[in-house]
Amino acid sequence: MKMIRAIIRPEKSEEVVDALAEVGFPALTKMDVIGRGKQKGIRLDEIYYDEIPKTMLLIVVDDADAEKVINTVSETAFTGNIGDGKIFVSPVESAYTVRTREESL
Repeated sequence: MKMIRAIIRPEKSEEVVDALAEVGFPALTKMDVIGRGKQKGIRLDEIYYDEIPKTMLLIVVDDADAEKVINTVSETAFTGNIGDGKIFVSPVESAYTVRTREESL
């Protein structure tokens, strides 16, 4: 299993969530986050924004489905501008359902 963390623009989050559901991945966790990337914030006129609002999506999928999720997020979240986001992929060793206390992978 893979954990995919996608940090994207907040205005693209609903579009990405809908696209993931359309290709068969309706289950995810969505969080509002704040951070900065390589550009270390943004300057608009005389105002400097050190940290930028983003949305983080967390999705756990089978190894074989990871590329499909990555492609869907990349295509849907793309604007071509700095700050479109970042996708991180990590292995998942195990997962458990709290209610049943059973391993769920």
